Amino acid sequence: MSFRDTYLTAADSFADLVARLPAGGWDLPGLGEWSRRDLVGHAVSSGLSQVPQVLANPGGHRKVRSTEGYWAFARSAPAEFVAAAIAASTDDARKNGIALGADPSSEVRHLVGAAAAALGAVDDDDLVETAVGGMRVADWMPTRTFELAVHGLGVAACANVAFPLAAEVLAEAAAQAARVAVAVGDGPLLLRALTRRAALPEDFSII
Repeated sequence: MSFRDTYLTAADSFADLVARLPAGGWDLPGLGEWSRRDLVGHAVSSGLSQVPQVLANPGGHRKVRSTEGYWAFARSAPAEFVAAAIAASTDDARKNGIALGADPSSEVRHLVGAAAAALGAVDDDDLVETAVGGMRVADWMPTRTFELAVHGLGVAACANVAFPLAAEVLAEAAAQAARVAVAVGDGPLLLRALTRRAALPEDFSII
């Protein structure tokens, strides 16, 4: 699959997941202090609703030259920047969760359509302005596939609902995570853990 097909496949799978969530469980616990609605709101914001906004915002300078560079940025960013981003993410998740309204499934389907239309209007090498600076469309969009896959799995786990993802989507997300680990210096640790030669620290994360 191309990065475009992988993203659209992940988006369709996420929309199907939302349609199958129990109607009465939206205010139940999701992750940490987030409710299930908050968690879906975060996935919607990061993986769907911001796609048309970013793709319509040309970037004048290519600051980040790879998909993994997007995630690696957080490791080099000032602590106060990261803390502010986390706080803003919580507010954003709640706002977007509320915006899903009484029929989240229909709203998510609408957002998938809007994201697909926006993606169809840009070229792979177009530069867009992202949260970490200018990036090629072909480098930034896989980060949105990653968001949908990771947060979709989180939503499915807390709601005890199946979330079958295409092998290509899982492979893209897993390979992206491995490339990030290499970029931030954790490649040897991750490789040893995946081959049962070491254990990952309890709080290990690539981002």
